[in-house]
Amino acid sequence: MNKTKIVDFDDHLDSEYGKRGAKTREAFEESFEAFRLGIMLQELRKNQGMTQEQLAQKCGTTKTYISRIENNASDIRLSTLMRIIRDGLGGHLKLNVEI
Repeated sequence: MNKTKIVDFDDHLDSEYGKRGAKTREAFEESFEAFRLGIMLQELRKNQGMTQEQLAQKCGTTKTYISRIENNASDIRLSTLMRIIRDGLGGHLKLNVEI
C-alpha cells in the first residue's frame, strides 16, 4: 500500500521555491499575485455581464489589454488598475501590505 504524506502548502512552497525572501520564492509570489489579480478582474467583469470590449471602452483601454491582464500576460500600472476598477467596474481599489 502506497502511503502519501500530506504536506502543508507553505512547506510545499518552501521546498519547491525556497523560503520567503529567496529570489525564486519572490518570483513565484509575484507571478501568483498577478495571476490572482487577472482572475479577480475577470470574475468582476463577468459578474457585471460585461465583455472585455465593453470593459475596455468604459475605462479607455483596449480589449487586447484587458485580455492580457486577465491572462497574466501583462504588467499593469497602478493608475491603470485604479481606472479599470473605478471607471470600468464602478468599484474602489483598496490595497493591503504585509510585512
